Amino acid sequence: SWTKRLDKNDSRYEHHLLEALWVTWGINQIDKELLDQLLKARDFRARAAAIHAVRYNGHQLENQIELLLNAAEDVNGRVRLEALVAASWLDKENGIKILNQIEAQAKKDSSILDEWSIDAFQTAKAHLNGENLVVEEKILRTHLEGVDKDLFIKGKELYEREAYCGTCHQNQGQGLAATGYPPLRQSKWVTEDEDRLIKLTLKGIYGPMVVLNRHYKGTVPMTPFEGLMTDEEIAAVLTYVRNNFGNRASVISPEKVKEVRASVSKKEGFYLAQDLLNEHPFKDKEGNNLENLVPELN
Repeated sequence: SWTKRLDKNDSRYEHHLLEALWVTWGINQIDKELLDQLLKARDFRARAAAIHAVRYNGHQLENQIELLLNAAEDVNGRVRLEALVAASWLDKENGIKILNQIEAQAKKDSSILDEWSIDAFQTAKAHLNGENLVVEEKILRTHLEGVDKDLFIKGKELYEREAYCGTCHQNQGQGLAATGYPPLRQSKWVTEDEDRLIKLTLKGIYGPMVVLNRHYKGTVPMTPFEGLMTDEEIAAVLTYVRNNFGNRASVISPEKVKEVRASVSKKEGFYLAQDLLNEHPFKDKEGNNLENLVPELN
């Protein structure tokens, strides 16, 4: 009775219908009329959520396979993704039928199995066939060799850890300018003075700075890693960023990190960008100090 009183012109109409569907699901009496309506919703998020409900309520739906096959042909990738994940929960015959539907479309349009769907598709297919998915190891290219390469590889793993460097600076080192995280790609802050880079990694950095001619307010400080990583780990991750993303610079040794760590052990709090530049100025091509001013923090 509540859904019948809803305003169909309300921008959140389909959202409200979905809330009603959750209620019927919650009491294990999925409303099939509501479900059918949402499977035809204009908002792809509502359609995807409806297919999510189809996945878990097959015991109440005689036409579950038909609904999933239809979703496998949806124009939106998120809806198709829900369908192929649901397929992995089915018996082999019906699950493969849905995956084949998606694969047939992908042969006509390669974007059907995009970067968000391909791993889920391959995993579902392997699972339904009773196989273990063999993940191809990505080739890690670097000019470094020997122990330097080992350090680089270890640095990559650390960089990409959840809540470490890549979370803010992104896996390709491009940063997130909109939220105030500067890029590491071809940045003087990364490729030049080792001491400056080690110091800001140990203690964190706060306040306004300029990176690649763009001003960053620096109101969100960088995490200080002095208590989170060992000398070897800091050496590894800094070697990685200095020799990746189009950068090429000297390898940083654990011994160098240990030396700098000892020199700043009594410093409390974050570094200000200007303080670091006063200690370790940027250089021009001839090796002369540049006047490195940063914008004031408003």
